[in-house]
Amino acid sequence: MAFGEKIPPFCFPETNSGIELEVIGEALAHKGHSLVPHYFPLARVPYSFTTKVTDAAMTDMGQDLSKHGGHYGDPAVIYENVLITLKHRELKIETPSDLGGLSVMSFQGTLSRYPDWLAQPNKVGKFRAHSNQELQVKNLYRGRFDVVLSDRNIFKYFMLKRKKETGNPMQEVQEHIFTTLNPLDYRPIFRSKKIRDDFNEGLKFLKENGRFQKIYDNYLKE
Repeated sequence: MAFGEKIPPFCFPETNSGIELEVIGEALAHKGHSLVPHYFPLARVPYSFTTKVTDAAMTDMGQDLSKHGGHYGDPAVIYENVLITLKHRELKIETPSDLGGLSVMSFQGTLSRYPDWLAQPNKVGKFRAHSNQELQVKNLYRGRFDVVLSDRNIFKYFMLKRKKETGNPMQEVQEHIFTTLNPLDYRPIFRSKKIRDDFNEGLKFLKENGRFQKIYDNYLKE
């Protein structure tokens, strides 16, 4: 199965661990299947499926892989992008115009995904995208950026990591919802319909017996 190269806390290639790998791996194991992860730059994940290098993919990156023999499973994890600010700043962000004058940092690819929100900060030189998402926490804490655009769980993971490394308490942050979440935007794809069905059954089992939440808590609970 194709996964992105490194998406803490969802994927850690060096140890074949992370929330997403553990959820998918254990869901497949419920019916006796073994997960063998292969890692690619995120944009090449669907390509590895269409070229039959892999039998499954963690996401389609906006492509319709059913045209290439793919069968979509139920969402294994949810990525939810939010705008994050330090709570003591008391910033109110409800429309793109509210970002006027504010500096924004995000992960790569968001400028084309959210042009209505990020075009203006980018135009005036107050937008920066970086592949190292750990920098988001550091730069927000130090006041180098006013706003961070990040998946809420990725940001929380790096907040907890910074707390453990420095011994300093986490600063209170405020999340601003700016887009409508659709869980169906991010689903694993399988070449085998039978394995897809087995995965869905295993995923349901993990959620019902509490193991799903425990996997999340192992990475994100203080």
